[in-house]
Amino acid sequence: MSHRTFIDVCLQAAISASMNSPSTPFIYAPPTEPFLDVVHQDDQLLVLNKPSGLLSVPGRAEEHKDCLESRAQSVYSTATTIHRLDMDTSGLLVMAMNKDAHRHVGLQFEKRMIRKTYIARVWGHLRAEQGEVDLPLRCDWPNRPKQMVDHELGRSALTKWEVVNREDKTTLVKLMPVTGRSHQLRVHMLALGHPIVGDRFYAEGEALTFSDRLHLHAQTLELRHPIGGEYNTFTASCPFLDL
Repeated sequence: MSHRTFIDVCLQAAISASMNSPSTPFIYAPPTEPFLDVVHQDDQLLVLNKPSGLLSVPGRAEEHKDCLESRAQSVYSTATTIHRLDMDTSGLLVMAMNKDAHRHVGLQFEKRMIRKTYIARVWGHLRAEQGEVDLPLRCDWPNRPKQMVDHELGRSALTKWEVVNREDKTTLVKLMPVTGRSHQLRVHMLALGHPIVGDRFYAEGEALTFSDRLHLHAQTLELRHPIGGEYNTFTASCPFLDL
């Protein structure tokens, strides 16, 4: 499935889900302030802090053209997308400023050399202080773009987690994905019985209505710089910690 086809499927699913949900109906109206939140930029890399509600790459429909990629390229014409975040997920995303940098960072993703940390608020209280979820995932085709656990046909997926703080009805957790499957963190938390709050695809009832946004944020990103190979760590503060 192409990037644009996948984005269009996600958007249509979000619209469909909102029609059967007590939450606010889905309308693609991405935030415009700031237009582009630049965390770091040099001749090789462009690191951005994507807001929740903004697509990483454009969909086919004209009203879905506004995205992080198009905004970045309007300022940095050579910037290219290496990886994506779900529309509802906020946080760090790295783009390449030239073909060599794209190849270099893309290989790091392929070899799982890049370290990422997410902050999430999940429904309920996790009993343990830390753990991992090692469950294979595949697309739930009748309900795409939703994903599902499948021990026979699924692709390996591993998420490490640790509790940050237990709140009244929720738990704040740090998530460290080892693999990068679509919706991995969302499905793995659901598999533990603790969906991420505000998740239009996987949360229900109070877990869904707790917030009008998905409480999932890519907080840190660590990678080797294409020139020299030095490890660089980038951070973006979590916007929903006080919500």
